[in-house]
Amino acid sequence: MSVEEKPALRGRAFCAARSSASEEPLAATASRIDHWILLEYRGLWDRDVLGGSLLSTELKRHLREQLAALGNARLLFVKQPERRARGRRRLFFGRSRPGVERFFGLEVDHQEDLVGFDFAGALSGEATPGVPVEHPLVVVCTHGKRDRCCAKYGRPLYDALRDEADSDSVWQSTHVGGDRFAGNVVFLPQGLYYGRVQPRDAASLLAAHAAGRVDLDRYRGRSSYGFPVQAAEHAVREATGLLGIGDVEVAGSERVGPGAWRVRLRTSAGALFVAEVAEDVAEEPAYLTCCAEEPKRACLYAATALRRLTAA
Repeated sequence: MSVEEKPALRGRAFCAARSSASEEPLAATASRIDHWILLEYRGLWDRDVLGGSLLSTELKRHLREQLAALGNARLLFVKQPERRARGRRRLFFGRSRPGVERFFGLEVDHQEDLVGFDFAGALSGEATPGVPVEHPLVVVCTHGKRDRCCAKYGRPLYDALRDEADSDSVWQSTHVGGDRFAGNVVFLPQGLYYGRVQPRDAASLLAAHAAGRVDLDRYRGRSSYGFPVQAAEHAVREATGLLGIGDVEVAGSERVGPGAWRVRLRTSAGALFVAEVAEDVAEEPAYLTCCAEEPKRACLYAATALRRLTAA
């Protein structure tokens, strides 16, 4: 039974609409991912992305082993409806850690040709990689089997982004995390997450990225940072007005108590900031996804104090 057909969901508001109406913060909600495998898969996307696919048992096992070897890794199925009649399949893979961001691309006749491909070795230089990807990859979550909001908000957003960007850059994708923040967009190789993006925002979001800036109003965080660091980075950007992707770097972080962290950040001009970050929960419970069976209080991360230690 699809998400839309579940009797318990009939009449319930979309989770993204509820999240937006409650003004749930977008900051510090990006999924924690360092490594990515984006595989063009034109079949139906099941809720269980890999397990529900028609890929062979051998390829499924190999991909799971590679994800484990990479660490903090995610597999996304991607597609472009315009490529449905194409023969070959595209593959992108890479890492999004600051300073070592790099992505490669391949084309294969059959997805089963990837059995035995050493993704981890290619990224470490121990195996032959693909062709370096010199342009951004923009993935838009349209995974309706995972959450109806991803289809409702993601598909028109994909069309709008495709109208504004190079045809090889924008892809529909499976679950990227944070269904209730749809429409969700991730810019690779940096792993920059944006939420509540509407079709009318497509041009300005692409323009900001092309200029090397983050769109702070829609910015969920950077995937290579944990939630406390994402909260600290957002606080520094908000306080200083620094929007360049590389304007704020993490100098270190440590847990200082239950649900409390101290994060040090350095700006491109040399200023050092220390942010005290706390974990909290939302005041009111809510259905965090459209298919959630019971409401829960969302976890929130925010900087409670910000100090500047050195002048620029």
